[in-house]
Amino acid sequence: MTAELDVTAPPPGPLHFSLLTLFPELLRPFTQEALLGRAVAAGLLSFGLHDLREHSGNRWRKVDDSPYGGGAGMVIRVDVVERALAALPERPDEIILLTPAGQRFDQRMAEELAGRRHLALLCGRYEGFDARVETLVTREVSLGDFVMMGGEAAAACVVEAVARLRPGVIGDEQSWRDDSYSSGLLDYPEYTRPAEWQGMGVPQVLQGGNHAAITRWRRDRALERTLERRPDLLPTAGLTGHDSAALITLGLSEQQLATIGAPPPPAPKRGRKTKASVQTEPV
Repeated sequence: MTAELDVTAPPPGPLHFSLLTLFPELLRPFTQEALLGRAVAAGLLSFGLHDLREHSGNRWRKVDDSPYGGGAGMVIRVDVVERALAALPERPDEIILLTPAGQRFDQRMAEELAGRRHLALLCGRYEGFDARVETLVTREVSLGDFVMMGGEAAAACVVEAVARLRPGVIGDEQSWRDDSYSSGLLDYPEYTRPAEWQGMGVPQVLQGGNHAAITRWRRDRALERTLERRPDLLPTAGLTGHDSAALITLGLSEQQLATIGAPPPPAPKRGRKTKASVQTEPV
């Protein structure tokens, strides 16, 4: 089953991730390096790596069995998962099953999950989990229409996407708010030194000090990139009248703007009327 939860501001205290997996050592370095490691040291995040084999219930640490009805591969048992979840030190706000059959993970979901206090992620292997595991979770999540060898890499993607949205995890909160998908559009192109490279220069507007012009240029370039590469994002991008005007210059018609729900562009400003000078005949 999946849960429909309201987006809330992040609660005080660290965000805790419980990662349930058959291979905790695959994820351990990931949680200790770079920004995640710094966030842990700063008390902003915490991680628990939980080996499903510790809850096998047998001395062979066997967690899987052959599928009923026959077929290739092995299936992870539901009773193992139940015991592993029950052994967590605190009840998670969300229990997430990583599966190709789940809801597509996106930025909106990452923002929603960043408002939780404790997330548990179930990483599968082999032929996946017994279908009855679905009754133990709050939502099922997929990274996309492809299959991997296990859920650990998918869990790492979810952790990074969610953790970076917590206050203090990255240095400048505005940087993620301007990122692709956070604004509803793809990100605008970025440039740094050298100003000239192999005949390609940095746009002049970025080298000046007109911040209003830079902001408008970046928004227009984000619109241009999104129109070229992901036009499906435009209907939900929260477009403004100025955005519509920019899209018209990029080739969209007013009819196409209406199709994606964009507001009409602002009416052109009329010049001020001045009193006509009076011509008089010479006396």
